Amino acid sequence: MGHEHNHFHEHGSEHGHSHHPFHHHHGDSANLRTAFFLNLGFTVIEIIGAYLTNSVAILSDALHDLGDSIALGMAWALEKHAAKEAPARYSYGYGRLSLLAAFINAVVLIAGGLFVLSEVVPRLLNPEAANAPGMILLALGGIAVNGAAAWRLQGGGTMNAKVAMWHMLEDVLGWVAVLIVGITLLFVDLFILDSILSLLITLYILYNVLGHLRKTAELFLQAAPEGVDMSQLAQRLCNINQVEDCHHTHLWSLDGNHHVLSTHLVVNQSVDQDQIRAIKQRAREELEGMHLTHITIEIEYPGDCSMAEAHI
Repeated sequence: MGHEHNHFHEHGSEHGHSHHPFHHHHGDSANLRTAFFLNLGFTVIEIIGAYLTNSVAILSDALHDLGDSIALGMAWALEKHAAKEAPARYSYGYGRLSLLAAFINAVVLIAGGLFVLSEVVPRLLNPEAANAPGMILLALGGIAVNGAAAWRLQGGGTMNAKVAMWHMLEDVLGWVAVLIVGITLLFVDLFILDSILSLLITLYILYNVLGHLRKTAELFLQAAPEGVDMSQLAQRLCNINQVEDCHHTHLWSLDGNHHVLSTHLVVNQSVDQDQIRAIKQRAREELEGMHLTHITIEIEYPGDCSMAEAHI
């Protein structure tokens, strides 16, 4: 923004001016920690159990739980880190660490998914016997552990905790599917069912991970949040009484939930300070409900834009 117009420069924040504008809940941090250790511990049991039962479906669920363990661990670390005051260089705080966590998690899950597929494809052609009682026992354990983790995270205040709870519920459904296959194999020797279930779970994981990876890339590239029509938003700002033009309107997201907006509004030379305050207030009203953590509105007179030559 142009510093020569500083007396008209407003940097408003819905959550104040601290260097970590993200809500922090100590209860959520403790619940995420509990869910992380529950999930990680059971993931180790799953991996061992997958080889003991010779079940690739359980191996696929172990991959799913490993991904959730990584996501929970990073969410827990982020909740703790978000409470710290960021140094001056990190003027938006540490909120974007969640994007880094999402990227790492996606890479781990994609690598794991490809490994599981390399195990599944040969078994589709030549099914191998799986230990049905072992599958049932592990499935019951998976339902109990993931159900307990989901219950612990229920009612979480942060987006981290809410997303993690839905991940746990997804895992419960995955284990219910393993349980059904295990019970079926007690009565029918259709061992290909284990491979088919594994394939479905793995493809489901990869489909979701690639979607999250796309959204993460969009956030890194500072795309406007989904569902926002930038041309319509700019038009609404231009339609404010006494605003002659609106340009350099930028809207991007810190982490997918907390957004940042800056804009230049051009007014007539005759507009005074009281009218400028009214214009800014009207602009803020137009921006309500958009989850904006930081709002910067610069008021300019015609021909005064300090970024006239810029192409951003």
